[in-house]
Amino acid sequence: MLNVLTVPAFNDNYLWIIHDGSHAAVVDPGDAAPILAALKAHNLSLVAILLTHHHADHVGGVPALLQHANVPGNLPVYAPRNDRIANVTQLLDEGDTVRIPQLDLTLSVLDVPGHTLGHIAYVAKEQGWLFCGDTLFAGGCGRMFEGTPELFLSSLDKLAALPDDTKVFCAHEYTLSNLRFALAAEPDNAALAVRMTEEQHKRDQDQPTVPSFIGLEKATNPFLRTREPAIVKRLTAEARVQGDDPVAVFAALREWKNNFR
Repeated sequence: MLNVLTVPAFNDNYLWIIHDGSHAAVVDPGDAAPILAALKAHNLSLVAILLTHHHADHVGGVPALLQHANVPGNLPVYAPRNDRIANVTQLLDEGDTVRIPQLDLTLSVLDVPGHTLGHIAYVAKEQGWLFCGDTLFAGGCGRMFEGTPELFLSSLDKLAALPDDTKVFCAHEYTLSNLRFALAAEPDNAALAVRMTEEQHKRDQDQPTVPSFIGLEKATNPFLRTREPAIVKRLTAEARVQGDDPVAVFAALREWKNNFR
């Protein structure tokens, strides 16, 4: 039986450890210290590192983890082919498969550019898990640092096509601020109002709001709802978009969110 440990890091990052009680793979270890502490606390042996993109808060801990590996020099590090990342042993593209035999885990790779041009996501189909880095957040999406609206929307559409019960393991605790924006973009969304209350309660209890689910994101995340008439109407009323082209709607939403307070 595989499980996923939530490892908080920095101010609002989540690092993920996939494990079977003995072996572990870590996703986006931006900081080695909390990962090493979690591995020790749960008596886990690190067998693989999985990276989604090149930003320091996702890859910064890799060198230290390699130094602490049980078999130095023999720890696989998976990463996107089209991002700039050091210490990688296997470069990945859309359609590639990662197999981690110690965990009996198979992951499919999706290209999801937008936040960065080389960003990838990992899908564990058997377990119904998505590790999406900074492409999709609970209630939002990443900033568009390197991609275009066309690329980013295509990436989000790709993730939205996954089964509704797919768990979304994103990399940051941005949910409440994302949902405040979502309510501004779609104020009459009843499911969104319910979600805001539920997620606020979790944070009041100092609990993570992730993982989320694809179905929940499709119902409440404006960046997966660019074709919704209510959102188009709201953006039009705000003089942020003309027409209902989904790419233009996405671009307008992303620009609005960039400056939303």
